[in-house]
Amino acid sequence: MFTNVQELILTTQDGIRIAINHHKTGHDEVLIIAHGWFMTKDSSYFTDMATVFSANFDVISMDFRGHGKSSGFYTFTSKEPMDLKAVVTYAKKQYSKIYLMGFSLGGALVLIHSAIEKDVDKVIAISAPHSFIKIENQMWRKEAWSHSLRKFEFIRWITVRPSLIIEKKIRPIDIIDKIEAPTLFVAGRKDVTVHAWHSKSLFRKAKCQKHFELFEDCCHAEDLFFQSRERFINICTNWLSVIDEQKEAKNAVESDNPCELTSIGCGKILSKK
Repeated sequence: MFTNVQELILTTQDGIRIAINHHKTGHDEVLIIAHGWFMTKDSSYFTDMATVFSANFDVISMDFRGHGKSSGFYTFTSKEPMDLKAVVTYAKKQYSKIYLMGFSLGGALVLIHSAIEKDVDKVIAISAPHSFIKIENQMWRKEAWSHSLRKFEFIRWITVRPSLIIEKKIRPIDIIDKIEAPTLFVAGRKDVTVHAWHSKSLFRKAKCQKHFELFEDCCHAEDLFFQSRERFINICTNWLSVIDEQKEAKNAVESDNPCELTSIGCGKILSKK
């Protein structure tokens, strides 16, 4: 597989420069990967993830403001919707289908974008919070700091530039019922940063086609990719593929040419190791 990776800078409506890595592998569909607080598109987890998913989709990974090679200061989801909007607008000029995958606060942002803009085809939210104020962030617990130390990258950490957290934020739980795109919710049972109940509450209130996956032995956000790599990749890839098959099946039924429907994405909660 030939991969052409372009490093580009986009500009938001408020003048912030957003750095992206655009992995071009010749697909007509693109997956936009949105990191969470204190991560970047160039962290080892996300570069590996982009490479893996580029086998089936073109991939755009991004740095939110205040992270990595982007400018500005991080506002903990207050202004970051403008960052994601700039990336989606760029992608819409080149692809027939756009998928969003967000981790932690990045998960909140892909939900917010989908609810407001209604211009993406599918969404995956991993460890997304019900609302910022409800985040547990129990960093004193071993499950939290041990994984943070494993992901430590000095060069990446010194690029993070936070602002004050007092700015008004959209609560994902308040807009989740406005999402129309099929949405996959994913959580780790052992997450002590954003407990699994956040994803469950979002899943239950969502009115779109939806699915929930609970990883029993896993922790927070991108940790799921590391701790249960094969399952995580398969679930996400299948979600981005199976939904279209369901739509085709529905069309086939309506045209008197019935075919078998798959089970994923039908509003079920699954809990597996």
